[in-house]
Amino acid sequence: MDPRALRARLRHVYWIGGGSGGGKSTIARRLAARHGLSVYATDDVMPEHARLLTPREAPQLSRFKDMDMDERWVHRSPRAMLETFHWYRGEGFGLIVADLLRLPPGRGVIAEGFRLLPGLVGPLLVDPARAVWLLPTPAFRRAAFDSRGTAWDIPRRTGDPRRALHNLLERDRLFTDRLAEETGRLGLPAVEVGPGTGEDELAERVARVFGLC
Repeated sequence: MDPRALRARLRHVYWIGGGSGGGKSTIARRLAARHGLSVYATDDVMPEHARLLTPREAPQLSRFKDMDMDERWVHRSPRAMLETFHWYRGEGFGLIVADLLRLPPGRGVIAEGFRLLPGLVGPLLVDPARAVWLLPTPAFRRAAFDSRGTAWDIPRRTGDPRRALHNLLERDRLFTDRLAEETGRLGLPAVEVGPGTGEDELAERVARVFGLC
């Protein structure tokens, strides 16, 4: 599809990307309820997208599937985990776009999730203010995981849970740093989310970026 036509088809979409634990899902739901929008959560469709992608289309995903839990989260460095994680490489992003194109165009939708990478979303925007990336500090991310009770979900399934948790948190920090660099370089909106940032404040800041208030 012609890039201009694709942007026009997706002009009703607001995009919230960012690092894990940054509040993407919470803010998307709050703004959707307040402004009569729907939500497309990319996390919810990950299993289906992973099933649909072939090894040729998603080589990093294929390698990831072949690893056991220790190979994924214990024995590799956080930097290696960052560079080879399939969703961070944009594998399957085309399926996200296809899903959004199938939604009714008459109602605005907020697409949210860490898979929404700046370099992939940017060319789809009719206006940079239709997207924002939430950048949680390490302290905010750890507090968010602890409050949800999910911090140990993956690590406890490995042979070295403490090492796995360290690797995961460090990988997520590196990913968030990368998002900060990319949004800055591309001139796309980003919001740092640190300790003391409340949901009301964050929702208001994102709404202002989107021009919803």
